[in-house]
Amino acid sequence: MTSQNHSDPLISRRRAIRSFVLRQGRITLAQSKALEQLWPAYGLNFTGQILDLDSIFQRQAPRTLEIGFGDGESLVTVAAAHPERDYLGIEVHEPGVGHCLLAAQQAELKNLKVMRHDAVEVLKQSLKPNDLDEVLIYFPDPWPKTKHHKRRIIQTEFVQLLGTRIQALGRLRLATDWAPYADWMLDVLSTSDCFENAAADHRFVTRPAERPVTKFERRGLRLGHLSHDLEFIRKT
Repeated sequence: MTSQNHSDPLISRRRAIRSFVLRQGRITLAQSKALEQLWPAYGLNFTGQILDLDSIFQRQAPRTLEIGFGDGESLVTVAAAHPERDYLGIEVHEPGVGHCLLAAQQAELKNLKVMRHDAVEVLKQSLKPNDLDEVLIYFPDPWPKTKHHKRRIIQTEFVQLLGTRIQALGRLRLATDWAPYADWMLDVLSTSDCFENAAADHRFVTRPAERPVTKFERRGLRLGHLSHDLEFIRKT
């Protein structure tokens, strides 16, 4: 596998609305080196072609996708705790990807691959129907201003796309510490014909024990932002 060319545009074909903005965050020397040196071991370049996950992971196993993994803290923790599963992470911001690669190397993970690309395009072009057993979307950008709500990743069309990639009885797990976005997520997912709410009261679930509390979440809790977890099951 060739290493990623960071001078190339992130995405060759632009959609009208994206759920992220590429910010020029500070990248450390260690993160930059990780992107160069560890990408061949953990990175997957986006080609627009279908990924053969069995070949990539060299086995058949349950597979989890995390969209927007931030610095990879949660992703690496759960991948290390569940070596029987394979994990694919998608993140667009270089410092977070670099941090994740360093953590994956330190944990000596064999069941993790990452991509630096738009998750929508990866889902549409690189993953097959029923490729995934689970999708994690933790603390996506809430885009709080009304005029920016169209940028939120949880939209009806996106949920329908997820429904084609998650196999029957697979799980979609989400979390946010922005209460209005939690209600938005609940409304969008509750109208989906692909998923049903796993919560007994058809609202929110208790934070799963396997979801680590990240630095981002702890900072939010200190500011009084309570987290909301959602869990939806792919209908048969």
